[in-house]
Amino acid sequence: MLARKNVLRLKPYQPGKPIEEVERELGLRKVIKMASNENALGPSEKAIKAIKNALSQLNRYPDGNCYYLKERLAERLKVQPSNLIIGNGSDELIVLAVRAFLNEGEEAVVADRTFLIYKLAVTAQNGKVVSVPMKNFRYDLNRMKEAINKKTKIVFIANPDNPNGTYVTKKEVDEFLKGLPPDLILFFDEAYYEFVGDDSVKDYPDTMKYLRKRNLIITRTFSKVYGLSGLRVGYGISNPEMIDYMDRVREPFNVNSLAQVGALAALDDEGHLKRTLKLVSEGKEYIYNNLKRLGIRYVPSVTNFILIDVGQGSPQVFERMLRLGVIVRDMKPWNMDNFIRVTVGTRNENKRFIQALEQVLRS
Repeated sequence: MLARKNVLRLKPYQPGKPIEEVERELGLRKVIKMASNENALGPSEKAIKAIKNALSQLNRYPDGNCYYLKERLAERLKVQPSNLIIGNGSDELIVLAVRAFLNEGEEAVVADRTFLIYKLAVTAQNGKVVSVPMKNFRYDLNRMKEAINKKTKIVFIANPDNPNGTYVTKKEVDEFLKGLPPDLILFFDEAYYEFVGDDSVKDYPDTMKYLRKRNLIITRTFSKVYGLSGLRVGYGISNPEMIDYMDRVREPFNVNSLAQVGALAALDDEGHLKRTLKLVSEGKEYIYNNLKRLGIRYVPSVTNFILIDVGQGSPQVFERMLRLGVIVRDMKPWNMDNFIRVTVGTRNENKRFIQALEQVLRS
């Protein structure tokens, strides 16, 4: 047997189906994708322009330290560049944290069910995953705290959470932090931060305030609200010592040059950010209203996606919607057999999704 035993325990992550694959396999045209929580508006025009201007330099290796992107982020976040690490998406930063800090046999506490990459990264490192059930589609921080023991090295908290779209409050986090072991690492995955970090959610915790008090890692991404999923660029915030350890296990040139200039330009386009948040807010309201009309249960979300209980086998609903040219997320890999997850799209995409869902559920 060639593979390590822990590798054999892994089930590869299955991303949302690409539009091109569905069109090719099913012979369809004008397929829409509402499965991977991408920005339906696309990237910022400023980012596109910056990327085009950088194309002639593709014969050169990228800046391995992401100097200019770190400088801009440090200025915006009011930290030092030494507090930052840039990753090939925030997914890579999860892997780097596990690789840098988790010894074989040590434990990581995660919620069940949450973003699947936490379990995959820990298992690949030959660590032990301790899963704590959610309560009403929300993290149960009290039970997660009870699961912490001498072997626990990392606790992962997705806030807001994927796939549930819910969040933990400042009060809940403050209570959770009391009495934790001083050497415990807390990993706050804030991939959807911008959807709630604009004060639209009043009790959302400002984790930046905990940086000096705890062994804390915060990750965010340019894949969601900034519309740069195809470029794969995210960033992590922590104390300089922990950033140094993660940098030691990071591959050189992990963030390509187009991703760096695109992210830098995207930060300057406040108009695009506001338009995105407006689109998502209005789109959620439209989808909510129609789900209520159809008598379909859903989980209210603070993100750009909605978890929906279709009341029957999600793989069948997923396949039937595919044949209507609408790609959603089948939640069976999360053991949520009657649920799909849909990304908020443009006005026309949201309308088409509702029409397809109604047709499928009534057939």
